[in-house]
Amino acid sequence: MTCPFATLESMLADESATAALAERLAHLLRGHDTLPPSPGGRIHLRGDLGAGKTTLARALLRALGVQGRIKSPSYALLESYNVSNLHCYHFDFYRFSDAQEWQDAGFRELLDENAVVLIEWPEQAGTQLPPPDLDILLEYAGTGRRASIAAYSDKGRLWLKQLTPPGP
Repeated sequence: MTCPFATLESMLADESATAALAERLAHLLRGHDTLPPSPGGRIHLRGDLGAGKTTLARALLRALGVQGRIKSPSYALLESYNVSNLHCYHFDFYRFSDAQEWQDAGFRELLDENAVVLIEWPEQAGTQLPPPDLDILLEYAGTGRRASIAAYSDKGRLWLKQLTPPGP
């Protein structure tokens, strides 16, 4: 991946802090803070097993308005949702053993910039994926998590500005 335009570090003390980050991201993914409104975007979720990738994805989908059970795509590779004409695709590439599997799966057409695309384990697709708007690395930090958020597009940079707490 190329160098990010901008980065942000955030401490997530617990699951409720992760849900709060997801709610802020959901607001941005709806496109309300862009002119003209531009809903959707691609977010890569990286981190060790159990670091909170699926927890963040579920909270984000819930904040977007997904009702009912939100399944992990670990075995199916993809779970899709439609909320108020906003298409949401949640991928999990953990089981890929070769980057070519992503290409063979035929997922490229689902990477529409007007859809919400969440990809866990994007590194398993090698260089096959286009750059994300945001890349979120979740790492263990004591009993919580550290979220390192990097913007790789103009849209991602705008989102990062919205996520950054105002200075003193």
